[in-house]
Amino acid sequence: MQCFRAVAARRLRGFASALVSAWASEHRLFLGQVKVENKSNEIKAIPALLELLDISGCIITIDAMGTQHEIARRIQAIGADYVLALKANHPTLHAQVKQWFETAQASNFESIKYSDDVRVESGHHRREKRRVTEVCIKQMGDLYKQSQWSSLQTIVRVVRTRYLWNKTTTEVMFYLSSLPPDAPQLGKAIRQHWSIENQLHWVLDVTFGEDASRIRTANAPLNMALLKRWSINLLNQVLLRMD
Repeated sequence: MQCFRAVAARRLRGFASALVSAWASEHRLFLGQVKVENKSNEIKAIPALLELLDISGCIITIDAMGTQHEIARRIQAIGADYVLALKANHPTLHAQVKQWFETAQASNFESIKYSDDVRVESGHHRREKRRVTEVCIKQMGDLYKQSQWSSLQTIVRVVRTRYLWNKTTTEVMFYLSSLPPDAPQLGKAIRQHWSIENQLHWVLDVTFGEDASRIRTANAPLNMALLKRWSINLLNQVLLRMD
């Protein structure tokens, strides 16, 4: 059974530190949080959070903040797989992957083994088409510092095209994964990652008004943040039973 765990950071307004949270996408459950210490960053907080969780056999998705060699190594050491967003914080590798896909696309992926998965969804007065294309790294030649990415197997490109009533937008994203090539599975993992934004952070903003909170003293912001997330867990379990 696939188990997806999304990791993301969120900074509380008026609070100096950020919180790194883990979210079980399949079960809509908040799993835990770690405070980013002052004069530190999410790169150090993410491994600390992962150590608190039993993630063996799971797929861990993290945005570009967590796309680090050591984090990938730790995920693998715990017995999980990763899907990590590749952005401009790794400029050489990002440019290399982007150029490779552009060249392959120009030749219609001639003599290249790959797979696509295309999904179309409609809602909120828009239509979104997502094309997931995966390629085994063995077909891409030597990537920049490839050996430093623990058990890296697959590079993924996701092209999101959004059709709005007044315009069409396109976004291209790349991902590194320890999973074997499987476009539907990788696409699902990437799509599930955004549930931490839509089902956790959005609820904290809109329903719980976390950004407007005036709580500032001592550990009160951290304690209230935890209570709000536990409340979301309880509400989600009630809703799931009602479905």
